[in-house]
Amino acid sequence: MPARRWAVGLATAVTASVLSLTGLAGQAQAADVNNAKNGGYESGLSSWTCSAGSGTTVSSPVHGGSAALKATPAGQDNAQCTQSVKVKPNSTYTLSAWVQGGYSYLGVTGTGTTDVSTWTPDSASWKQLSTTFTTGASTSSVTVYTHGWYGQAAYYADDLSVFGPDGGGGGDPAPTVPATPAGLAVSATTSSSVSLTWNTVSGATGYNVYRSGTKVTAVTGTSATVTGLAASTSYSFQVTATNSAGESAKSTAVTGTTSATSGGGGTGLPKHAVTGYWQNFNNGATVQKISAVQSQYDIIAVAFADATGTPGAVTFNLDSAGLGGYTVDQFKADIRAKQAAGKKVVISIGGQNGTVSINDSTSAANFANSVYSLMQTYGFDGVDIDLENGLNATYMTQALRSLSSKAGSSLIITMAPQTIDMQSTSNSYFQTALNIKDILTVVNMQYYNSGSMLGCDGKVYSQGSVDFLTALACIQLQGGLAPSQVGLGLPASTSGAGSGYVSPTVVNNALDCLAKLTNCGSFKPSKAYPDLRGAMTWSTNWDASAGNAWSNSVGAHVHALG
Repeated sequence: MPARRWAVGLATAVTASVLSLTGLAGQAQAADVNNAKNGGYESGLSSWTCSAGSGTTVSSPVHGGSAALKATPAGQDNAQCTQSVKVKPNSTYTLSAWVQGGYSYLGVTGTGTTDVSTWTPDSASWKQLSTTFTTGASTSSVTVYTHGWYGQAAYYADDLSVFGPDGGGGGDPAPTVPATPAGLAVSATTSSSVSLTWNTVSGATGYNVYRSGTKVTAVTGTSATVTGLAASTSYSFQVTATNSAGESAKSTAVTGTTSATSGGGGTGLPKHAVTGYWQNFNNGATVQKISAVQSQYDIIAVAFADATGTPGAVTFNLDSAGLGGYTVDQFKADIRAKQAAGKKVVISIGGQNGTVSINDSTSAANFANSVYSLMQTYGFDGVDIDLENGLNATYMTQALRSLSSKAGSSLIITMAPQTIDMQSTSNSYFQTALNIKDILTVVNMQYYNSGSMLGCDGKVYSQGSVDFLTALACIQLQGGLAPSQVGLGLPASTSGAGSGYVSPTVVNNALDCLAKLTNCGSFKPSKAYPDLRGAMTWSTNWDASAGNAWSNSVGAHVHALG
C-alpha cells in the first residue's frame, strides 16, 4: 500500500542579472522553464510511452486545455507512462502534475542522486501532486513517470511539468497568470462554517479564498470549507486562481450565512453512543431477532436494504427463512420495543455488495421517497449510508436533504465509509458528510479491511493499533466534522472482518486518547475531544457469537466517557 504524502508546490521563475562596478554586464542566469514536453497531452501521447498500451488521451475530464491522459491498470500492469526529460547536472527541479480518478503516482528515476515519487488515493476531482529532485554531477536526462495501482480504477493526469534550469531539450512554455475563477457558489453551511465551490481555471495550480477581502485559506482543488465562523452571521467570499506566474483578480463575491445552531441530526440519543449492525441474513454468525440485540447498542443498523429496478430506489425484504421464521410483524414489534427502551433503529443502504446508485436528481428523489416509505412501513428512525462502491456527493446530499425535509429533525443519518473515503475532504464521502453536517448524526468509519493509511500528521499508519484509530479519526475531527459526529468502527470478532480486528482494550484506549488524551500510542492529538460520539461494530451477530465480549467492554466504556 502506498506510503507517502505528497508535498505541493511549484518553483518560482527567477531572473537575475548582475552589473559590475566597472559597468560590465555579468553573466545572466536563465529563468526556470518547464522541461517536459507535451505535459498537457494536447498532442496525444507524443513524447510519452505507456506500458502495455494502457494509455490514451481523452477530452473529458481535463484539468487544462482540451486533453488529458487516461491510463488503465490491468492484471499485472500498473499503467505506467514515461518520458525522458533533458536536465542540467547539479540542479534542482520541481516535478508536478494534476491527477484524478484511481490511485495515482508521480515520480522520477535516473536522477543520479535520490529518485523520488509520491502518490494520492483515488480522487473524484483534480488534485495537484508535486515533489522535487536534484540531479547528480553527470546527469543530463531523467525519466519521469505516472502510474496507477494494480486492480484499481483508471487514473487521469494533466498539466505535468518539470520546472528548473533549461536542460536544452525543449519543453512546454511557462505558464501565464490564470484567469479569474467563475461560478463561485455556496454549497453548504453550518453554524460555524461555509463551504464553497467554483469552476476550474485552466493553468491554475491553486486557489486562494478570501473572506471580506482577507485571505483565509489556500487550496489546490475547486472547493473549500471556511471554518471558525459565528452562528447566524453573513459573510462575503471571493476566490482567486494562482500558479507560478502569479495570482488572478478576485472573483465576483458571494454571500454565505451560517445557520443558527451547531446542528447534527437525530434526537433522543445519549451523548456517547454505540452503533451495531444487525444481519438480515445467516452467514454463520449467531442468528438474532432485533429483540435479542444486546442492550449496550444505542443505534441498530439493519443490514441491508435491497436495490430495485428503479434507479436510486430501495426496498427491504426480511429474510424470514434464513432467520428461523422471523415474521415481519415480529420484526416491527421488536423495533417498537427497542425504541420504547430509548434505542434507534435505522435501515442501512449498501454494504460490500451494495448496488444502489444515486447519480442524478431523479435517482436522488427516488432514494428519498423509497427510504421514507420504509421508515413509515417498518418504523425505522433513519438511514445508514454504507455504500462501499463510491457515491456522488452532489446527488447523495440532495437525496438526504430531501429525506430530512420529509422526516423532520428526529431523522437519524449515519455513515460508514471505508478508510480510503475519509483521507481528504475532497473525497466524495467526506464532502457528503460536510454537506449535511447540520442533519448528520455520526460517521462511523470502518477501521478494518484496510491497507496502510495516512494520519492527520502526514505519517503512515497500519491497521491494528491505537495509532491507526486515533491518527485517522483526527483527519475527520480537523476536517470539519463535530466530535459528536465521529465514531470508531471495528469488527466485533476476528470472524467479523477479513482484517483489522483489535481487542476491545485497543478500542477503549483509542477512545480515551481522543476524548481525554490518555492511553495514547505514539500519536497524540493536539487537543482532547470530550464530545466524541463513540464506536460502531460489525456486527451484533458476531458480537453475540463471541459472548457479547465486544459490547460488554466497548459499550460500557463508551457510556462511561462522561
